Amino acid sequence: MKQITQAAELQAAVATAKQQGLSIGLVPTMGALHKGHLSLISRAIKENDIVVVSLFVNPIQFNNKEDLEKYPRTIDADLQLIATLGADKILAFTPSVDEMYPQGQPSEVYHFGPVEEVMEGPRRPGHFNGVAIVVRRLFDLAQPTRAYFGEKDYQQIAVIRALLEQIKYPIELVPCPIIRADDGLALSSRNMRLSPAARAMAPAINATLEQAAEMAEYEEVDDVKEWVLDTLSTYHLVNAIENLQFEPEYFEIVDAKTLQPISEWNEAGDLGAVGCIAVWLDGVRLIDLVKF
Repeated sequence: MKQITQAAELQAAVATAKQQGLSIGLVPTMGALHKGHLSLISRAIKENDIVVVSLFVNPIQFNNKEDLEKYPRTIDADLQLIATLGADKILAFTPSVDEMYPQGQPSEVYHFGPVEEVMEGPRRPGHFNGVAIVVRRLFDLAQPTRAYFGEKDYQQIAVIRALLEQIKYPIELVPCPIIRADDGLALSSRNMRLSPAARAMAPAINATLEQAAEMAEYEEVDDVKEWVLDTLSTYHLVNAIENLQFEPEYFEIVDAKTLQPISEWNEAGDLGAVGCIAVWLDGVRLIDLVKF
């Protein structure tokens, strides 16, 4: 593994690889790596000659300053994990904010239409524009053949697909399945911010979604949505130290391709429907999804 901190050095390494006819995989991350990230990197290693793994906490995609400040940063541990996967193939790109945005705050504004106007979009103003800017920057620097993203951030994948359609880069977008802990909780860098009691409670999110998928066989869309929100809203844990309760922000059942809400199961297209959820627990915002 080679660590690169300068954009120009990454561009030079990529240019050399391109001259040799090598394929390049890109795995964008914000660090605080877990098994979900490692699964993306491992797949990229199998499918490409060179893999660029970025570790960069992108400030412009945070619409909550406190969330940015609390986001875990574990660069040394991250590099050690990456090195165990395929040291001879990996370029670990760890730029500073100034290196990523040498001209200061970027001014680009992207519009992605309906896919950014639902769920996360109205609740996190500017988030997807910040994501698009940093991903476009990484695309320009790494010139990847393929780019790998986890399906937990399902709406983000739709936005990046729309970005690729706009900028017309010949990059294969590779969505990868959610990796879960043994108890079902979707792996996330934010999980490390949960208290032990909250961490023990959090798997109820996935358990509720799994039951919702079973209910979809005989219940209407609105009934399933209401049941999920009611179930999580009334679920709580009380012990001598904490009184914890889920605070669902939204649960939407949408067409898996367009991300537009459906009111009847037969309104979903060829890819079916997905249920996307955002829940607050112990001051931490967790997201998950279920496929119907």
